[in-house]
Amino acid sequence: MRRHGPVPPRLLALADGQGHLVSAAQCSAEGVSPNRRASLVRAGTWTRPTHGVYDTAPADVAAPDDARRRAAWLGLLALGPDAAAVGSCALALHGVRGLPSVVEPEVALAGGRRGRPRDGILVRRYEAPHVVVGTARAVPLPVALAQSLCRLPRRHVVAVLDDVLHRELLDDGETHRLVAALAGRRGCRRVRLWSELVDPRAESPLESYARLVCVDAGVPPDDLQVVVRDARGRPVARGDLGWRLPDGRWLLAEIDGREFHDVAEALLHDRHRQNALVATRGVEVLRFAAEDVSDGSVARTVRSVLGLHWRPSPTAPPTGNLLLEALAMR
Repeated sequence: MRRHGPVPPRLLALADGQGHLVSAAQCSAEGVSPNRRASLVRAGTWTRPTHGVYDTAPADVAAPDDARRRAAWLGLLALGPDAAAVGSCALALHGVRGLPSVVEPEVALAGGRRGRPRDGILVRRYEAPHVVVGTARAVPLPVALAQSLCRLPRRHVVAVLDDVLHRELLDDGETHRLVAALAGRRGCRRVRLWSELVDPRAESPLESYARLVCVDAGVPPDDLQVVVRDARGRPVARGDLGWRLPDGRWLLAEIDGREFHDVAEALLHDRHRQNALVATRGVEVLRFAAEDVSDGSVARTVRSVLGLHWRPSPTAPPTGNLLLEALAMR
């Protein structure tokens, strides 16, 4: 009985950059024959999520960002070298945050050709140029945003735009192309409406979600990224969301993302930071995790601390943002 050698390291290295996925053509180029691939699948070492594509690490549980990029690669590898990622998959490859945890693989073929969907992979008929992001083909960021925003739920529209604006991912020319591409699309009216909730000061999608939960509960924050100073006027720290209390102090909400705040060093940093905040005697601090945002605990806790007589006096987000001003004018 013939014994197979190990999978070539170069193929596994290639897979690592493609969400642990490889195509049949890539396998053949590295000397992994159809028989060898079949034996790996039979043994459970690999799986085949769709025809011509293999998952080299099926037991790995991907983080949300990795899972979204994997969805993009699944479509690209399944449809071949003429495919480009579009919509939310393209946004994932561009590194945009705030997308749903699960996105459907979707691609377009060169020249807007038709393609047959299979195994949950959507083939869109878009005639758009592509760019290379890393080693993947995807439509440019303004095109991907125009394709996605009109189909996303409100919380993700706001979080995606928060992220794009906070990190200044679009230049002026790209902003104009996005606004023009949105015009006339089904759903563009609600995107314009929801853009009023966008605030480029949000530093993470979780902060954006928490802010929306509080807005919906009638306790919108008075300010974001509130700078707290000590008795000498020196900055001590910033709070993610802030509400002015009747006595002039601040109620601050800290939104702890699991990916960073579960690390021991980060927990120590957070503890020192919170102690410094409380020592100023000018703030009360609440700490929330992702689960508190999703189940509404953030808004309930904030409301209970603020009391019945609190009235919002929101600080307007920074002005002069070209995208938000353009969307408001349409």
